[in-house]
Amino acid sequence: MSSSTFEDSNKRLLRWKTRLPREENNMDRIQSLIFAVLLVLTAEGSVGASPSYDIREKTPEIQQAISSRQERFSSLKQKKSQGEIGENNQGYVEAFGGPESSSLADSENRDRSTLYRAIVDQNQLGSSGLSQVEAVFAEVQRDKASPGEKIQLPSGTWTQK
Repeated sequence: MSSSTFEDSNKRLLRWKTRLPREENNMDRIQSLIFAVLLVLTAEGSVGASPSYDIREKTPEIQQAISSRQERFSSLKQKKSQGEIGENNQGYVEAFGGPESSSLADSENRDRSTLYRAIVDQNQLGSSGLSQVEAVFAEVQRDKASPGEKIQLPSGTWTQK
């Protein structure tokens, strides 16, 4: 994906506003939010339906996390396809390869943590928000994993998709 396509997707998504019924519960809010943020983070999908929340303020720290994730996307994808990195059940990646894979995983996890915390803080998701955001992101990443990539199931068991 080209840099301009990624940036255009980010801009479109961050302009995208949604109204949810007041009776919608916190988990629904978080799932809708994660959907919106995943579009930003992976620059996949098209803007047509209405997710609920977004990163309301793109601070320099958030912009850096998004940019860093974009820059490492192809390297991370390659390491996943080689079985050196997998998606765990907590919304982060784990390294199974050498130092290069570990360094890549550490950088990815640092940026994901920055974004998860921003989602929770900016959308006032409360004290349980972070663990819920992580769980929803883990589920989405498991679903998006390509065949042959390592994923950790909710039970804790590692498998190949």
